[in-house]
Amino acid sequence: MTDANARTAANLVLASAGIAAAYVVLTKPPLRRLAFLAVRYWLGASVPVYLLAQAREAWVESGRRPG
Repeated sequence: MTDANARTAANLVLASAGIAAAYVVLTKPPLRRLAFLAVRYWLGASVPVYLLAQAREAWVESGRRPG
């Protein structure tokens, strides 16, 4: 098996597993609620941190000093 064929096979296996997991989560209400709750917490934590980092970087690049 060539390297390209191995990568294609691995990608196919991972995609199939992802689709199967998404199907199970979306068809089971308790898992669906848990997934949406996890997404809310993830977005609630990562988006503000990202925006704060971008604002700080823009401030540093502008050359202004605090105060």
